[in-house]
Amino acid sequence: MFNKKSVLSLVLLLTSIMAAKAQVKIGFEVSFKEPQAHYAEIQMNISGLVKDFVDVKMPVWTPGSYLVREFEKSVEEFKATAAGKTVRVEKVRKNTWRIFSAKATNIQINYRVYAFEISVRTPFIDDSHAFLSPTGIFMHPDGMIKSPSTVKIVPFKTWSKVSTGLTPVAGENFTYKATDFDILYDSPIEVGNQDVFEFTASGVRHEVAMYGGGNYDKEKLKVDMAKIVEQETAVYGENPNKYYLFIVHNFSRGGGGLEHLNSTTLGATRNAYNTEAGYKGFLGLVAHEYHHLWNVKRLRPVALGPFDYDNENYTTNLWVAEGFTSYYENKYMHRAGFNDANTFVNDLAGAIAVVLNTPGAKYQSASASSYDAWIIGYRPNENSKNNSISYYNKGEVIGIMMDLEIINASKGTKSLDDVMKAMYLQCKTLKRGYTDAEFKAMVEKISGINFTNFWAKYINGVDDAEYGKYFGYAGVDVSTENATPGKPVTGASGQLSNSGLMVTSVTRNSAAWVDGLNVNDEIISLDDVTVNDALSNIRLRSPLISLDVLPVVAKKNIGEVLKVKIKRDGIDRELLLTLKANPSVRLKATINENASPAQKAVFQKWTGK
Repeated sequence: MFNKKSVLSLVLLLTSIMAAKAQVKIGFEVSFKEPQAHYAEIQMNISGLVKDFVDVKMPVWTPGSYLVREFEKSVEEFKATAAGKTVRVEKVRKNTWRIFSAKATNIQINYRVYAFEISVRTPFIDDSHAFLSPTGIFMHPDGMIKSPSTVKIVPFKTWSKVSTGLTPVAGENFTYKATDFDILYDSPIEVGNQDVFEFTASGVRHEVAMYGGGNYDKEKLKVDMAKIVEQETAVYGENPNKYYLFIVHNFSRGGGGLEHLNSTTLGATRNAYNTEAGYKGFLGLVAHEYHHLWNVKRLRPVALGPFDYDNENYTTNLWVAEGFTSYYENKYMHRAGFNDANTFVNDLAGAIAVVLNTPGAKYQSASASSYDAWIIGYRPNENSKNNSISYYNKGEVIGIMMDLEIINASKGTKSLDDVMKAMYLQCKTLKRGYTDAEFKAMVEKISGINFTNFWAKYINGVDDAEYGKYFGYAGVDVSTENATPGKPVTGASGQLSNSGLMVTSVTRNSAAWVDGLNVNDEIISLDDVTVNDALSNIRLRSPLISLDVLPVVAKKNIGEVLKVKIKRDGIDRELLLTLKANPSVRLKATINENASPAQKAVFQKWTGK
């Protein structure tokens, strides 16, 4: 039993520890001596941490992109001084450096980072700009993730701007602060001469930092991006930020996005803003990444925070985090007026067709796809389409069906919107993420019906979507047709080589699969017609082609045999493929003008119009 003296000693000890932590200061300075060679120079200063040695660690992955990327591989020339003197440094783990500081109160660490991978999740530096994806740039003292830090950016001499969601330090140019390393690691930084404009929506100031030029219309973007923000905020009833930043990288061909707590990084095609497909594609990306403000950054699976930056963080719920966000992207584009009702329902029918036409959807469940993101989702190979399915795709289909089931069960009074808002508020109140069981319980509470069978079939199982049933709730008829009626398919595609066509993909249960055509086989001829001759009358947009576009295949009938001469590991072989019908389908959705009042009520609630 503790006596008063013991309790007092414990209190004094804890107070001493807390005071010591409060006195520790961590600061970074990032500069660019050789941006043309793709390097950043990082100086890290730690004061007040009095220990025999200090370990500093770099994350091995970045939240929102579920792959161990080993950012530490790009670190060079790591060295340290303590109390102004050079001290010994030892690497003790793949992402951990130990500084033997001998209880010195001031430690300075210097290292360089090579950054030359263009993506929304990795640092990139050249003579035109620097994109600092923080998990690939900064380190933290071991055990001190919750410590505050400051970051000073020293732009290269020809650069003049810094854009970031970090809080500026008053009176200090290009200097920012983070309350902890979770915030720092979640705040990308754009440095250069980016074109910056802003708009206000839902009471929040939004900045857009455009790098790379492009034919965008700033005034139009301000209006249209604001519409998306307002539609999304309306679902959740509140916007969690006072400031939000879009960092947009415009390339000759670009795409993709990565969400952050009060910002996002988007990839776009610089000269596609003036086309309908390009412009809507960009707005759809905005809608997707902005929705992550709630879904995944705050309404999150319990495994995704606090983060373990050293290892994989496994969850079975990315079908909600990403799949539902893909679904809501369509909803927001319709509700904001960018797509009409026919486009809305047919885009969703197309999403279902993608899953139906992916063989791996029958072998991997949505929950398994989520869990295996670390080993499959971001590491696809030639057989991935045959044994796996994206949690984006399958989750979107689950979102469609779940939404319609809730609306139908509640007679048009509730929808998936109500579930998402309730789960967001629950996570906010409990200050933690949700479990799969909690999400299911909320769906059942909102809908008033049991979802156990639904979970078994579509989330933990691999049943095909009953799209006719669910679309029927809303008075939408869906017709199905073969993707290439009456035409045979081989199920193989490849890339042109010097002497033929190198097989790069074989579809499960196709003629190529059954009769033994392999990836990496080089096709020399088809029915004694060389590949070059077969291609003589075809204009190709890409060296990647399906065998089925070749006239020698197209003129055959289903069930006929195709003679294929190949080289496999330098050895000539001959295969006979018995051609099959195309298993892929097309779905077309039609809004029934004679729908019942109940169906119309479901449709109205579903579309939000």
